Amino acid sequence: MKLNYLVLIAGLLFSGCKSTQSEKRIQRKAEKIHEKVFTVDTHTDTPLRLGGEHFDVGKRNDPYENGSKVDFPRMKEGGLDAIFFAVFIGQGERTPEGIRKARETTDEIFSVLKDAVESNSEQAELAYTPDDGYRIEKTGKRAVYIGLENGYPIGTDLEMVEEYYRRGARYITLCHSSNNDICDSSTDPGGPEHHGLSPFGEEVVKEMNRLGMMIDVSHISDEAFYDVLKITRTPVIASHSCTRALCASQRNLDDDMLKALATNGGVVQICFVPSYVADIESNPQRDSARVALREKYGNFSELDEETMEKVRQEWYALDRKYPPVLPTVSDMVEHIDHVVEVAGIDHVGIGTDFDGGGGLKDCFDVSEMHSITKELVKRGYSEEEIRKIWGGNFMRVFREVEAAAGS
Repeated sequence: MKLNYLVLIAGLLFSGCKSTQSEKRIQRKAEKIHEKVFTVDTHTDTPLRLGGEHFDVGKRNDPYENGSKVDFPRMKEGGLDAIFFAVFIGQGERTPEGIRKARETTDEIFSVLKDAVESNSEQAELAYTPDDGYRIEKTGKRAVYIGLENGYPIGTDLEMVEEYYRRGARYITLCHSSNNDICDSSTDPGGPEHHGLSPFGEEVVKEMNRLGMMIDVSHISDEAFYDVLKITRTPVIASHSCTRALCASQRNLDDDMLKALATNGGVVQICFVPSYVADIESNPQRDSARVALREKYGNFSELDEETMEKVRQEWYALDRKYPPVLPTVSDMVEHIDHVVEVAGIDHVGIGTDFDGGGGLKDCFDVSEMHSITKELVKRGYSEEEIRKIWGGNFMRVFREVEAAAGS
């Protein structure tokens, strides 16, 4: 009996040793791949923090102190080469005065964003083309692209599409949480208004094709999604969405939509917002407090910087009072697996929505991006497949859209 016991202990020790060695091999392999591939996060709301007195994008911030998920030092730490900063505009009234205020706010965000990058020119540089990203990466800097989240400030003036392209936006998320003059939202409480794209929205899609501007179908309704695919001459992106088969949010794409996206040649960038990743346990107190905060500040629309800073501090206080239950990197990669199974390896990427609600238990901020590559290696993805997921697929779409401009 004693001999058998010793053999069992030896076996367990040997098994544990093998497991440790395997874990180290995976870690080393993941580190090498992460260093080699070009990594892109296609959607963050970091510009909402720029200009605030409590945040400096050029310095390392503690996400547990001020809630910030992205800055340039942590991008370097996490091995993230390129990022899309979203110029986000909350949906306001669709009146001449509402549109005017939205455009003023949009202009301010563009200016603050560019000033923040240019004042940290030793760490980051603005990028406008796919080639820019790869060039900047070779210098050791972070490449910063711009996207416009919500076509609301366009109003019904088609010329504004080109104006925002000229300002540096390389995609437009056609709407946000409410319907606008372009299309219906997937989450408007009043339901559909246009039953897809409006006639003006159809013109917006054509104009974006002409300019070589990526069309972002995240947030739009299912009907609007299919309308876009009927009209566009180029592949589209979902800059920050997940799969509905794994998480029932209307913000996610169902399997038929994934297949249609693949036929279009587009790509879905998997998001880190907990409620899009997993059906997590709800917290009624936190949810009602957040709703009250949104109502208090008019859904965060048309706020000056001083008021926006108050919003941020109150939002962080809610997170501290009601800590959210976060899904894991493994939960998120399940969505990548599902897209690969349904649509193929060429149609999936990563768009965290950091600083806009995105965050995982073991990838809480941009400094922990290596953990995604490690999980992909653990699941058997090859270096080439990981290269596609981390940016290759998205940059292919970016190039195709750019090449089709003017045709």
